Amino acid sequence: MKTLKELANLKGKTALITAGGGYLGMSMSECVAELGANVIVASRNKTKCEESAKYLQDTFGIKAIGEVVDITDTKSIESLANTIEQEFGELDILISNAAQRKKNTLESIDKEDWLFDMEHCLNGVFYLIKAFIPILKQSKGCIINIASMYGHIAPDYRIYNRNCYTNPPSYGAAKAGVIQFSKYLASFLSPYGIRVNSISPGAFPYGFTNDDEEFMQNLSSKAMLNRIGEPDDLKGAVMLLASDLGKFITAQNICVDGGWKEW
Repeated sequence: MKTLKELANLKGKTALITAGGGYLGMSMSECVAELGANVIVASRNKTKCEESAKYLQDTFGIKAIGEVVDITDTKSIESLANTIEQEFGELDILISNAAQRKKNTLESIDKEDWLFDMEHCLNGVFYLIKAFIPILKQSKGCIINIASMYGHIAPDYRIYNRNCYTNPPSYGAAKAGVIQFSKYLASFLSPYGIRVNSISPGAFPYGFTNDDEEFMQNLSSKAMLNRIGEPDDLKGAVMLLASDLGKFITAQNICVDGGWKEW
């Protein structure tokens, strides 16, 4: 019987995290690196990716590289896949975290904005995973898709009472799609030993909203634990799903939301 330490060990594994140098992505990158995995940090910002990779390499003693990828561009994804095969020879863990949306209200969103959000929050997840399925089959790897609590529940309009804070209708619709797509993949990739799960964070605000005490208090009060999420709060779920601690877990969505969606 293996120990917990042995089950959590990712030494010799290779992990790709899209938007892996971002606010939440960096905690995911740190998690798998600390467990011993080599890491590819990928986003459209090459400098940020390279700086994040250097930090991971220096801090955790693993191999890390920063690469450019645009998840809405299939050629860009194919180039990334080729680089990973050349540099590492395999991919064991794919964490699809990258997303982008435009700030809109129900009244202001138009067709172009809706399609933009869907392309970056849902379609890009499909493009990314589709390209990496062949290499994940070889390693019997795992996929973790980052969804959102708003893939389950509706935003409370009373909290988002200012247009600059608004949660666009496209975002939750896309994230609900990510959750269902993850379950679909878990079924159809199971014959190849590939596990697929999703994580639904919420709420993890950052930026100018944190300076609004009233907004932050209203946001915190929606969670049973009466606080917002911090990036480190995601590490437990990532460790479970990325390692052999979760080797019998697939087609699941883990909510890391302080109990928000349950009341």
